[in-house]
Amino acid sequence: MKKLLLVFAIFGTLACNNSAEEKSEDPQTSEATSEEKDSIPNFGIVIHGGAGTILKENMSDSLEQVYRAKLEEAIRTGHEILANGGTALEAVQRTINVMEDSPLFNAGKGAVFTNEGTNELDASIMDGSNLNAGAIAGVTTIKNPINLAYEVMVNSEHVMLAGKGAERFAQEQGVEIVDPQYFFTENRYNSLQRIREQEKSQLDHDAQKTAFTDPFIKDSKFGTVGCAALDKHGNLAAGTSTGGMTNKRYNRIGDAPIIGAGTYANNKTVAVSSTGWGEFFIRGMVAYDISALMEYKGLSLEEAAKEVIQKKIPALGGDGGIIAIDHQGNVAMEFNTAGMYRAKMDRDGTLKIGIYGE
Repeated sequence: MKKLLLVFAIFGTLACNNSAEEKSEDPQTSEATSEEKDSIPNFGIVIHGGAGTILKENMSDSLEQVYRAKLEEAIRTGHEILANGGTALEAVQRTINVMEDSPLFNAGKGAVFTNEGTNELDASIMDGSNLNAGAIAGVTTIKNPINLAYEVMVNSEHVMLAGKGAERFAQEQGVEIVDPQYFFTENRYNSLQRIREQEKSQLDHDAQKTAFTDPFIKDSKFGTVGCAALDKHGNLAAGTSTGGMTNKRYNRIGDAPIIGAGTYANNKTVAVSSTGWGEFFIRGMVAYDISALMEYKGLSLEEAAKEVIQKKIPALGGDGGIIAIDHQGNVAMEFNTAGMYRAKMDRDGTLKIGIYGE
């Protein structure tokens, strides 16, 4: 009996030792996985679909889900390109294409109407590796304005083209042209009619002077789309596309096609896309200012974004927001309005989508 007990004791001891050895291997396996993960070059992507008075109480659950689904579709498009070793420029362009093709956003298909009842589109894109940039403004027949901005950057000696000249260049480069009727959406057209009716009710001169400070009209500027990305090669890029502001006159152009205001990318610092009240974003050179604060003052992306969006722009009288990613993969989605359509994805595929001020 004693011999039998001794055998069981020896067997039990061996079993415990084997179990301990198996458990001791777990941290090593975990460490190997962590090292394997760290060997993958960092990359990331962040987008916006406009900022403004976006309130939960004004949004049906079904419409909110539609917005979230489109934001997810857009950012996953760019993230897949980056994960497969594609460039930040390609990711930015293709991601913005998804939003330009949707009537949900004030860019491409969903562009707002001018006072004349037309659609005038602006866009810009920038390569952080060499500071090359391209922009277009006031085009009326370009299906995807960001694609034309890209062609200006890589196939011309210029940075910005506008109007009919930009459209002639588009034809030469084979960029898709559409009939202006393509941009008609009932929702955007109704917005123009509401503003026109509001203007008619303002009869005296002083009221006319303050028309563009009315909250409804002011929010009609928002809806721009944008993207910023860091690829596995360490390169940054940013792009922005918009239909401008509802009821705009005189071929008004905002910040979206202005390099340094609506779009900026520099491998030394950051890639930024802006959305907001363009006149103030141009005066503040918002996108470049964030980069400059990082490069010359040594601020982090978070610090620089807060300084510009929460202090400088409100001090001027403007509002809006930015999305940005720096050369280390840090992301900012900063805004001083009630909400901003936005999403980000990192190297691990972690997705975050936001709409309101949460």
